[in-house]
Amino acid sequence: MSMGFGGYVSPEQLMKDRADFARKGISRGRSVVGLQFADGLLFVSENPSAALHKVSEIYDRIAFAAVGRYNEFENLRIAGVRLADMRGYSYDRRDVTGRGLANAYAQTLGAIFSSGGEKPYEVELFVGEIGDSAAEDQLYRLTYDGQVADEHGYAVMGGAAEAVAGYLKDRYTEGAALDEALRLAVAALGHSPGGNGAPGADRIIPVEDLEVAILDRTRTQPRKFSRFSPARLAAILGDRTPDAGAETSAETSAETSADTSAGTTGGTASGAGTDPAIAPGEVGPDAGEPPIAPPI
Repeated sequence: MSMGFGGYVSPEQLMKDRADFARKGISRGRSVVGLQFADGLLFVSENPSAALHKVSEIYDRIAFAAVGRYNEFENLRIAGVRLADMRGYSYDRRDVTGRGLANAYAQTLGAIFSSGGEKPYEVELFVGEIGDSAAEDQLYRLTYDGQVADEHGYAVMGGAAEAVAGYLKDRYTEGAALDEALRLAVAALGHSPGGNGAPGADRIIPVEDLEVAILDRTRTQPRKFSRFSPARLAAILGDRTPDAGAETSAETSAETSADTSAGTTGGTASGAGTDPAIAPGEVGPDAGEPPIAPPI
C-alpha cells in the first residue's frame, strides 16, 4: 500500500503509471533496428550525435544497442562491460555469453522497475551475439521492466517501432547480404506511413546521421564488432536521391504531349503540330487560309 498526497494507490495502478512513464520516455527516442544477415548481426540507428553512441561493443562476439535516456543506458552498458570482463578473466572468454548478459540486465531492470524508491529506467536494450553459423546467432530485446524476448530475423525498438517493423515485415529476406540488409534497414528507418493507411512521404536520412555497426563472423580477429564510417556507408548506400532521369523523361513526355495537343488545336502557328509531309509555303488539305510567301 502506498500513501501519498492523493491517498491510497493500488499496486496495479502504481505499476501501470510507472509503465506509462517509461513508455513515454522511450517513444521520444529515435528507433534502432537489429537485423540478422548472412554473416552476422547488423545494428542501424538514426543518431545525429557523433559523440553519444547507441550501439557499442560489449565483448568479443557480443554487441549492445539501446534507445531512451542516454545516461541510464550508458550506465547499463558500462556495467555489462565490467561484468563480461570479470567473467572472462575469472573463468574463460567462452564463458561470456549474450544470454548471461541479457539475464543480468533483466534482473537489474526488473528490480529498478519494481522498486518504489526510484523511477523506472526509460530504456530498451538489444543484446546480440553471433555464433559460428547463422543458426547460432542470438538477438535479445529487453524492455524497461526486465522482460526478455528472443528475437529472430529482425527487431525494432524506439519511437516509430511499429511503422519500421511493419516495413521490415513485408520486405525482410533471411540470409541477405550485408549491403542488401543495410539498405533495407536504412529505408525502414526513413519510412513514414501516412494517416488512415495512406502511403506517406519517406525520408532520406543523411549518411552523417546514421550510426551503423555489425558483428561479423567472417573477421579473422577475435573481436567481431565493427563500426561503419560515413565514407563506407556512402559507398554502400550510393545515390539515394529521387531518380532525376525518370523525372526528366516524364516531364519531356508531358511537354511533348502538350505541344502536340496545342499544335492540333491551335493551327500551324510557329510550326508546332504541323504535318512534316507538307513543305513550308504549301497548302495542306486542312488549311483554312492561303499560304504566306516567305520573306525575301
